[in-house]
Amino acid sequence: QVQLVESGGGLVQAGASLRLSCAVSGHTFRLYDLAWFRQFLGKEREFVGGIRWHEANPNYVDSVKGRFTISRDNAREMVYLQMSSLKPDDAAVYYCAARYGPIYGEQDRIYDSWGQGTQVTVSS
Repeated sequence: QVQLVESGGGLVQAGASLRLSCAVSGHTFRLYDLAWFRQFLGKEREFVGGIRWHEANPNYVDSVKGRFTISRDNAREMVYLQMSSLKPDDAAVYYCAARYGPIYGEQDRIYDSWGQGTQVTVSS
């Protein structure tokens, strides 16, 4: 497992942009698949997007395609979630997650390392 620490959440107005960062430490960062999840109040965590260890193109849930961008910096051992055109519906606690192994997916149960989460609030 690795340790993950998110930062960058906050309160923004609808239409604004925000970048979340996740610092990863503990093992060979470049070999880990990374993902962002979010959890709405009273709901299960849902997959936002992810990027594989070999830096293939990220994939995203349909609701954020074209607005959110995931990137990773293997040298700095960081993963980012750039969010633009934010909507009130995007307000949630955002988590970064990591996993090591050949299976990649959108189910939160396959990720074995999680950050503590960072709150994103979007006012209308």
